Amino acid sequence: MALRYAIMTALLEDELSGYDLARSFDISLGFFWQASHQQIYRELRNLSDRTWVSHRAEQQKGRPERHLYSLTPKGRAALDEWVLENDRMRLQETKDEFYIKLYNLSPDSIDYLADRLAARRSAMMERLYLYERIRRRHYDNPSKLPLRRKGVYLALLGGIMQGKQYLAWCDEALAMLASAAEELPGSSSDADTA
Repeated sequence: MALRYAIMTALLEDELSGYDLARSFDISLGFFWQASHQQIYRELRNLSDRTWVSHRAEQQKGRPERHLYSLTPKGRAALDEWVLENDRMRLQETKDEFYIKLYNLSPDSIDYLADRLAARRSAMMERLYLYERIRRRHYDNPSKLPLRRKGVYLALLGGIMQGKQYLAWCDEALAMLASAAEELPGSSSDADTA
């Protein structure tokens, strides 16, 4: 997915500044699509050049003017067209070097990898806590949501379910690494049997 469509999606309901868009990526769309602030500002210029978004300057007291962006009818048509295009089927495809490191598990790396895995588990717990807070605050009755908000809810639900599955994998992996560490020569369990 091109970043432009994520930005235009964020602009569907509100006029936003570049800063607001960057925050949206940090706390909402960023769960599914990563972008730096520089990438967002660069893409806003491209979208503006295509006339898919418009922008206006807003004066602020004692601060530089703020540029607010909104989706144009031409941009909305491009977004609608994109939604109906075939997407690339990526079933949980990931580029995560941690999995490659697991391929290289050794007695020297087992403790380090277990620590990194525990940190990832903790980070996922924090993310799931945030997802659940969002779900309870905004989506407590999904059947009564307007159609577009149902789509947002379904994306959030997918993130919650994937997060729970990731936690289950972390727990199983941590248990396996702990067991493997105990079986290493020189471990405390090895000393108990000597």
